[in-house]
Amino acid sequence: MRSAADRVGGRIRHWRENILAFVWDNFGVTPDAWQREALEAIASSDPAKRRISLQACAGPGKTAVLAWGGLWFLGTQGERGEHPKAAAVAITFDNLKDNLWPELSKWQQRSEFLRTAFTWTQSRVFANDHPETWFLSARSWPKSANADEQGKTLSGLHSKYVLALADESGGMPPTVLRAAEQALSNCTFGKIVQAGNPISREGMLYAAASQLRHLWHVIRVTGDPDDPHRSPRIDVAWARDQIQTYGRDNPWVTCYILGQFPSQAFNALLTVEEVEAAMRRRLDEDAYAWSQKRIGVDVARFGDDRTVLVPRQGLAAFRPVMMRGARTTAIAARVGTGITKWGAELTLVDDTGHWGHGVVDNLLAAGYPVVPVIFSDPALEPRYRNRRAEMWMQMAEWVKRGGMLPNVPELVAELVTPTYCFINGKFALEEKDQIKRRLGRSPDLADALALTFAMPDAPAALAGNDQHVGRAECMDDLSDSDVRYGGSR
Repeated sequence: MRSAADRVGGRIRHWRENILAFVWDNFGVTPDAWQREALEAIASSDPAKRRISLQACAGPGKTAVLAWGGLWFLGTQGERGEHPKAAAVAITFDNLKDNLWPELSKWQQRSEFLRTAFTWTQSRVFANDHPETWFLSARSWPKSANADEQGKTLSGLHSKYVLALADESGGMPPTVLRAAEQALSNCTFGKIVQAGNPISREGMLYAAASQLRHLWHVIRVTGDPDDPHRSPRIDVAWARDQIQTYGRDNPWVTCYILGQFPSQAFNALLTVEEVEAAMRRRLDEDAYAWSQKRIGVDVARFGDDRTVLVPRQGLAAFRPVMMRGARTTAIAARVGTGITKWGAELTLVDDTGHWGHGVVDNLLAAGYPVVPVIFSDPALEPRYRNRRAEMWMQMAEWVKRGGMLPNVPELVAELVTPTYCFINGKFALEEKDQIKRRLGRSPDLADALALTFAMPDAPAALAGNDQHVGRAECMDDLSDSDVRYGGSR
């Protein structure tokens, strides 16, 4: 019986020379102008295009290009006795399995030829006729790996036909492609293709655009509404609105809309490992009982947002209360219950835009110790751009020096998604609507926790609150199972 490749015979030879025909014939897609340029570079035999860097804004379809290029390579390259071998990496393995890897499956399923000739699994796409020697494999490195260990991730690509794909490479160390470079030294057709947002001046995307520029064919993809060569997939009105709101020099705008490296490097506030370690941490009560009890309250502003109450005492933050669609009187009553039963000495309410004004007024009228906080106000310390940046940075430092977080899975993404930079020498946190766009929701849990850092920590009973009760009493008295003040469950 003839193989799938034999049955399409001449078409494969045509596709090898014309990658755009491959994409159209197999996927029914006409690529955008920049995608055509990238695909033609991938298929080119020009030695100057052996290394291709897609320096892109957010959302132009770069992952699709990597998938099309990877499937074209598998479907058209090789010769008798020499099968194509490829590997793919991303900034994290979760990123790879959530983005590029399902993208490969999506496009493979659209092609009768690719469905018949190849099998997609969670770790490999392989040729059915030669599964051991004809493949595209998913690669990753341990979370604890150093730069040298990461550099070995793409080893083992021994063939005359090799391809290395790196998705979301903006934050990858340049050492990741070290082994792939070795594979290029003795091959008939070899390519390294990386794609990512220009978020860091230390990653391999920046290296390709700067010190290694002579080795890389760089394609910059922009969403700039004033650039005639912009990606059509970026909404013009949205892009103009972001530029008008934050300015072209804002690092987020520079990177995610203009597709350029910002003058200040982006940095992650916290890592997944740091947050998960804080959630596993267990502290004796003596480690935090000396400290003032306080509650941070992030009041919902819109229908999809949640009102969140987070209690914290020194190094221990406890399980939050989440409310949807609640009136200010109900929110204030809930906060009052927590203050009374837990013995909180200080409540800090987000009053930015006066969304929390009703809650503040109700609590003050009831005689509770409450402080309204406006995130955009000047910081207490001049090194921060505003109160919001100050609170978030102090929260991050608290996590790193031994803070205990409640085991709330949603909180992980909310704490690790935001980035920061320095603007005019001051620490600046990524804008909230930018975080929401990337996170897919408002970081209400993290904002509520950050509010507990709006004022410096103080010893217990400093404010003269005589309602102080112990942790065990607090737990026993609460009848509502959704309220866990004083509990770390």
